[in-house]
Amino acid sequence: MNILSAEAIVPTRNLNLLYIISDCIFLAVFLGLLLWKKRYSTVLFALFGGVLYTVVDFGGFYLISHTRTVFIDGELAGMGGTFWVLLWMSMSYGFTNFAFIWVLVGRDKYAKYWIFLILMWWMICPSISELGGEATITTSRTTGAYHGWMGVVLVVSYLVLIIALLRKEPDKAFVNVLFLCLIGFCVQFGWEFSLLINGIRPMNAASIRTLLVNSCLETNLGMPAIYLIYRLWHRRFNEDLSRAKKAE
Repeated sequence: MNILSAEAIVPTRNLNLLYIISDCIFLAVFLGLLLWKKRYSTVLFALFGGVLYTVVDFGGFYLISHTRTVFIDGELAGMGGTFWVLLWMSMSYGFTNFAFIWVLVGRDKYAKYWIFLILMWWMICPSISELGGEATITTSRTTGAYHGWMGVVLVVSYLVLIIALLRKEPDKAFVNVLFLCLIGFCVQFGWEFSLLINGIRPMNAASIRTLLVNSCLETNLGMPAIYLIYRLWHRRFNEDLSRAKKAE
């Protein structure tokens, strides 16, 4: 039992108020850049990601399954404090994750700049936050209650996608499933890795397992659905929300 407890996947983050403030500033700047270049579809999808993450994290993990906890100054936060921390965290990673995915799935011509900004920020934000002193906010989440179900969803969703692809001729495949899976893995791995090496997520016996299992599962399970949303959306709208021309 001790070995299992030591190796249990319990994603934890230790951070301070400056981390949250500086991250909010970055999100505002990043949003401004997307709007400047008329990436309105990307913005809408990224905001949808933030709202979705908030519903899942606060509604699902905190209110329903009771697997999410937040401590502020060493004290267990009440519902109000927990909501605001999870709202920021969900909007931050939801917005950047979904923007990351959308620009790569859509092969945006500025994708290299958007991805660079996101990855750079994930790596550098923890260093900037050190100017704000010690970490006073701790969040943790146990995953044993639902990782198995996440695995089921991932297998079923990719199986449905592959069956759809097998019905096509190889040269008429509408998506590269390996590329789609790689995007799903990399976006989660990017911020999980930055948290780990910067000490926001503590190093322990389960750290590498947490990094790899979360990267394989938690964003990847939604990639087939995200691709479907992308296809349906762009049949009707361009990136600047103008009406898409119907293919003849």
